[in-house]
Amino acid sequence: QVQLVESGGGLVPPGGSLRLSCAASDRTFSSYHMGWFRQAPGKEREFVAAITWNGGRTSLADSVKGRFTISRDNAKNTLYLQMNSLKPEDTAVYSCAAHSGVLTTNTNAYFYWGQGTQVTVSS
Repeated sequence: QVQLVESGGGLVPPGGSLRLSCAASDRTFSSYHMGWFRQAPGKEREFVAAITWNGGRTSLADSVKGRFTISRDNAKNTLYLQMNSLKPEDTAVYSCAAHSGVLTTNTNAYFYWGQGTQVTVSS
């Protein structure tokens, strides 16, 4: 079972940037498609971004297109989410997750999850 640990969250003013990282515990990381999800207080968890096992294809939620970029470094067992032009509505706990099969935005298809990292966008 791969373990996932997120880092890089914090407090940032509107318009600012953050890069989240998700470190996996072993090399099986490179065999999984990966995703980023977020959950704001009182709201359901929502899809943010996903990437195939080899980084060849990505998918982004409409709300973050043009602002967020998902990438991975399989040599380092690490997934990234570069977030630019942050808005207050991006405030949430961001979690990374892994799944296999066809790349999907469906939360229920992901079976390994990290604990999450808090991102707060506020002046």
